[in-house]
Amino acid sequence: MHLALVVGVTHATVKHNSLDGGKLLIVQPKSADEQTDDGYPLLAVDQLGAGIGQTVMITSDGAGARALLGIDLTPVRWTVAGIRD
Repeated sequence: MHLALVVGVTHATVKHNSLDGGKLLIVQPKSADEQTDDGYPLLAVDQLGAGIGQTVMITSDGAGARALLGIDLTPVRWTVAGIRD
């Protein structure tokens, strides 16, 4: 799992049916000091309701993505696993 800052929201006109009901977030992974960017921005699926400016926990765990989305065949790589209070 990685901490990331939500920097934007995007939309898709055509998407896989496993993404129905989820929001597509643009997140910037952060290093351990939470100040330095750790790589390029990523696209993550959010079903928890995170918004721009919030720090989230993201994961690339395939089993977690399948459980969160409720479908076994999904192209999703990154999902939001939690929102920092």
